[in-house]
Amino acid sequence: MFEAHFQSFEDRADRAGDASRVTALRAELKRRGLDGFVVPRADRFQNEYVPPADERLLWLTGFTGSAGLAIVLADRAVIFVDGRYQLQVREEVDETIFAVAHLLENPPPAWIEANLPAATRLGYSPWLHTVDGAERLAKAVAAADASLVAVDDNPLDAVWTDRPPPPAGAVVLHDLRYAGEDVAAKLARVRAATEKPVADALVISDPQAAAWLFNIRGSDIAHTPVALAFALVPREGRPALYLDGRKLGDDVRHRLEELAAVRTEGEFERDLAALGGEKRAVRLDPAICADAIARLVTGNGGKIVRAGDPVAPMKAVKNAAEIAGARAAQLRDGAAVTRFLAWFDREAPGGRLTEIDAVEALESFRRESGLLKDVSFPTIAGAGPNGAIVHYRVTRRSNRRIAAGELFLVDSGGQYLDGTTDITRTVAVGTPSADMRKNFTRVLKGHIAIARAVFPDGTSGAQLDSFARQFLWQAGLDFDHGTGHGVGSYLSVHEGPARLSKLGGAALERGMILSNEPGYYRAGAYGIRIENLILVIEAPPVADAEKPLNAFETLTLAPIDTRLIEPAMLGTEESSWLDAYHARVREALAPIVDAPTRDWLIAATAPLGR
Repeated sequence: MFEAHFQSFEDRADRAGDASRVTALRAELKRRGLDGFVVPRADRFQNEYVPPADERLLWLTGFTGSAGLAIVLADRAVIFVDGRYQLQVREEVDETIFAVAHLLENPPPAWIEANLPAATRLGYSPWLHTVDGAERLAKAVAAADASLVAVDDNPLDAVWTDRPPPPAGAVVLHDLRYAGEDVAAKLARVRAATEKPVADALVISDPQAAAWLFNIRGSDIAHTPVALAFALVPREGRPALYLDGRKLGDDVRHRLEELAAVRTEGEFERDLAALGGEKRAVRLDPAICADAIARLVTGNGGKIVRAGDPVAPMKAVKNAAEIAGARAAQLRDGAAVTRFLAWFDREAPGGRLTEIDAVEALESFRRESGLLKDVSFPTIAGAGPNGAIVHYRVTRRSNRRIAAGELFLVDSGGQYLDGTTDITRTVAVGTPSADMRKNFTRVLKGHIAIARAVFPDGTSGAQLDSFARQFLWQAGLDFDHGTGHGVGSYLSVHEGPARLSKLGGAALERGMILSNEPGYYRAGAYGIRIENLILVIEAPPVADAEKPLNAFETLTLAPIDTRLIEPAMLGTEESSWLDAYHARVREALAPIVDAPTRDWLIAATAPLGR
């Protein structure tokens, strides 16, 4: 009935992570005089999602998640993943080959200090580690009385004989009606923001920043519409954009050359070395920029000016056109999700649906708008115990039939020219247990606490994160991921610098779009997550307020399953918020969905009885 165009259900781990690959890497390391090697999940641009040609960690270990790192020594190996992947990694990786460590609780530098034998020569690729990351590695290796060795060519690539080719998707111009600001204005803002500290040139190493600055999009990374590109913005003169010229049509090249010099990635390395040779000061963000870039400058006599990426905070604060686009995309996407939820509610009780059926159906409902460019990430569709795997991705091998008495968690999103969406709903199949209802309500109370928050200018995501956890904490429960992340405008579904997280130090500013997604996961049983996207706005006036106040506008429009709510656990204001939200959803979506969905929607958004 349905078909997925943008997602694959291939089990990528089946083709990865066997012992022969680790054996081959160890032999190559020995040949090069190295005793070990660090294998991060990264590419030259430090992207969160990487092209197949850069899936080195997957190829070596079988781990398919979006964050991790492995260290391979002559006699042992370890893989580090964060809390989202602690269940998944044990299903995908052979623990007789790789020990599993927590990326945050026992980070690689701490492990190195405690476990690396003295005199070890530990190799790393400077292109696959940030400046800060390489410095942490070097400090830890020195503490272990060992040596960190930079390699020009990655030894893993030498044994990866069937490595895919690099991506070559076409670069397209992002129309001004969606971007809301032209390139000249953006360049002027970036130059103004980089006047101090003084530098001769700014390195832009994040393809999302390059896409935003030059109003371009691409298809080099699955589900994230960017072209792999670097840029240099001199203090004076013409900027340069570095990418594979085969991706440029004549018209696009002509338009870009009106704004910048268009050069190749090879010329980027040459130009960095030349800046070093001229003793120039080059600004870069050591938290996101590859160590190799800094080494090209300093190794040729130049100076590095360490400062934050000026583009990231500009990109995070959406302009009027981007906010209007986000609202339009959320309305369109909400209609598709609601059609799916109504369909699911009709079909799931029969016991015939599988997780893949649900993924294919949801994507099809989105595609029927005619405006979907891609999904914003592979849909997470977990039935029963699979829902407890935070970043679960269904494959044909793991595909589970959806049964009565289970919870079904579906986390998904779409990429549209006018906006990026991300929504999670947890729904009951049949009658939920009392335990499910109580924990769902605790998660919902945290979600509402974020949605209703009022906070002064300068407040960070870390200061708000506990709002979402407090009701779980009261029951001795928690969730091992952030409460929310920034979201781009037809860019990455995960965007910095702001986030709702224990680690979210950036201030929340009006115009930022973030997710609000607390959850709870009972291993082997079920997962719960409720996610809407929220926009930072000016708060309603407060009498005698001494500081400017901000609040959140909820952008996402789709019903929350009231069958999973224990009404007695909600306070009056929480119930009122939910009823008002559902009234908004009903008013916005009823006119644009089909009649059967409309009937279902009216029932699903009825006021909560107490």
